[in-house]
Amino acid sequence: MEAANSHLNGPGGEVLTAGPLEVRLDQRTVLADGRGLVLTVREFHLLAVLASRPERVVSREEIYDLVWGGKMPVHDRSVDVYVSKLRHKLEASIPHWSYIQTHIGFGYCFSPRSLAA
Repeated sequence: MEAANSHLNGPGGEVLTAGPLEVRLDQRTVLADGRGLVLTVREFHLLAVLASRPERVVSREEIYDLVWGGKMPVHDRSVDVYVSKLRHKLEASIPHWSYIQTHIGFGYCFSPRSLAA
């Protein structure tokens, strides 16, 4: 597997790119392999939080704080559910790429990888 580089483009860093994924922060849009990807507001914010911290494990609590804007209830599985939905949409749109890695007991990491042989 080959790691992709996530980087900021454009004035003010409004666009995050990783392989065929482009997250336009200023426009709140996502392109997957050149096609628009429909995400909910929360899914977009989740992707923006993770993609703006490439190769860094972000805890569920930190994600909840940044995306939901509050302290995470003890047994809340919202982050896990949204990561699963987002991962599914990304995999369906860009089947030969993996973007979000789970670090059990720690959180999630935006670590783009091409799955092409």
